[in-house]
Amino acid sequence: MENLWGKRFAALIVDIFILTLLMYILSSIIFLLFSKLGSFSVLNYWIFIAAIIIIIYFTYMEGKTSSTLGKRLLKLRVVAVKGNMNYMKAFIRSLSKILYVPLIVDVLLGFLIGDSNDRILDKVSGTYVVNEKSNISDIVGNDSKKTLKGS
Repeated sequence: MENLWGKRFAALIVDIFILTLLMYILSSIIFLLFSKLGSFSVLNYWIFIAAIIIIIYFTYMEGKTSSTLGKRLLKLRVVAVKGNMNYMKAFIRSLSKILYVPLIVDVLLGFLIGDSNDRILDKVSGTYVVNEKSNISDIVGNDSKKTLKGS
């Protein structure tokens, strides 16, 4: 099986850059609006707003297009083991990306518990990441073993 951790990590860095830029712009706008009102208490909740933005980004992008902007750039996509990729599967696999700290635990558990190419929430959501050039018909998958033909 092809090891995609380097490409997946690079795609995550691109996504983090995009999300950081988006949150910087939003926080600047929010700061300007609330500085006029003299109320800065909303900034106490910014970490929760950031977590929601992260979940929405990954869930929407992976649920709709099976990839994020970072994954597209590196020619990766998320596929479902059974059925089509949908928002629920994307939401489940995105839960560990909230503020990126639980992602480390997710990756480590994936290495310890099963196939070293999957995070634990990939297994829970029934998804995995493949090269975009791979056809779904070329992928034979089940919960314990996936084989790529012609890669």
